[in-house]
Amino acid sequence: MAHVITGVDDDLDTEVQPGRDTEPSRHRFRRADFIGQHLELAGPKVSVVIPTLNEAQNLPYVFAALPPGLFEVIVVDGRSTDGTVERAQQLRPDVRIVLEGRHGKGSALARGCAAALGDIIVLLDADGSADPREIPAFVEALLDGADFAKGSRNLPGAGSADITRIRGLGNRCLGGLVNVLFGTRYTDLCYGYNAFWRGALEAMTIDCDGFEVETLINIRVARAGLEVREIPSFEHRRIHGVSNLNAMRDGMRVLRTILRERARKKPQLAAAVAGGHRITPEQA
Repeated sequence: MAHVITGVDDDLDTEVQPGRDTEPSRHRFRRADFIGQHLELAGPKVSVVIPTLNEAQNLPYVFAALPPGLFEVIVVDGRSTDGTVERAQQLRPDVRIVLEGRHGKGSALARGCAAALGDIIVLLDADGSADPREIPAFVEALLDGADFAKGSRNLPGAGSADITRIRGLGNRCLGGLVNVLFGTRYTDLCYGYNAFWRGALEAMTIDCDGFEVETLINIRVARAGLEVREIPSFEHRRIHGVSNLNAMRDGMRVLRTILRERARKKPQLAAAVAGGHRITPEQA
């Protein structure tokens, strides 16, 4: 069951009114267009963005679990040396390859999101930790009226086989700080499995390079007043290879991002920036 987090307001600047469209919708989709585990062609076009760096051994597992009916799969490669790009093209001839600009996950996601052409964008890790079979649950939350569907490992039915004790403690402390400073109710701050209507990109403005990107996105969509719903997600262990994440270094980057965003002027952005690409619950 999704954990609903409505658009939030803080005491910095102008008032935000969650859930009110500021312009007529250009595209409307019905929940009836989303059938079971298949993303029907009549429904929204779903783009999946997968950042990679030497993930050739993991891609067969990730690609095999992708649901049918996706509009496009985009691999954003950080100039891998293990044949990741060639493996992706072999496994899925229709894959779109985008080369990372600067080094880092944030830079890769920014490039991938900018290249995506779908109505809905899903961010998915390439190491096998995030289960692609959960994508329909994220899409359904968006069709139910959410602007942003956020994976959480801490909801009932969710969990993690990968997170270490120190990373879990850091995630709880940093998440608690964000909830206090920004009035959010996030249960999992630093998890990268997310989906959103492409109109929400205006609220994110991804301008960081590293693993702090999830924190940046979560803070900015909340401050913009978007409707966020958390989706139970289970994080598996990386299948092959070693993670590039460093708990202390990247934890400090996350902390600096939180403090910088708190000092940043609140965006003059209406809640429903995704209004042209979503439906309301009454229309479902």
